[in-house]
Amino acid sequence: MIGRPAISGGFQDPARDAARGFRAAMRAMARPGTIEQTLGAVPPAPLSAASGALILILCDGDTPVYLAPSHNTEPVRDWITFHTGAPFCAAPEAHFAVGCWDALQPLNTYPIGTPEYPDRSATLIVAVEALEPQGAQLSGPGIETVAELSLPDLAPFQSNRALFPLGLDFYFTSGDRLAALPRSTTVKEPA
Repeated sequence: MIGRPAISGGFQDPARDAARGFRAAMRAMARPGTIEQTLGAVPPAPLSAASGALILILCDGDTPVYLAPSHNTEPVRDWITFHTGAPFCAAPEAHFAVGCWDALQPLNTYPIGTPEYPDRSATLIVAVEALEPQGAQLSGPGIETVAELSLPDLAPFQSNRALFPLGLDFYFTSGDRLAALPRSTTVKEPA
């Protein structure tokens, strides 16, 4: 049975907050390394406001969600169920995976798509302590020259890029801020 806390915490102004959140998520994915702000979602801990907003705008009854051990709590499951109806699944079936970086490992657990359907891959929503426009150097589609973003590691993203057009896409969230790293982005050591 879903409790009272699960009912609250959705977007305060659903139409406008969802539209703003969707634009922020799409801008972040189109411009890797750009940090965007989200407003309106107040999910239960340990979900951040940005993670909650991404779940509200990207998940529905047809998008299986994997909750890593760091985020697999009854309040989080109830909140996602009430607000999106998204079913929960094991990592190999996930369209979306949510958790802290260490709890989402190993990355080879998640679907990376197929040559015929590269879009049938997982998107990971990774909770990080801070998002800063410094650190790893990013280049590729959507980046004019070079962008920088604080990433939890480099080698996994370099390996992921080598799989292109297959691979995983990532959102990083901290508080009400998010950034994205699509599989098409090249990641290098900081200068």
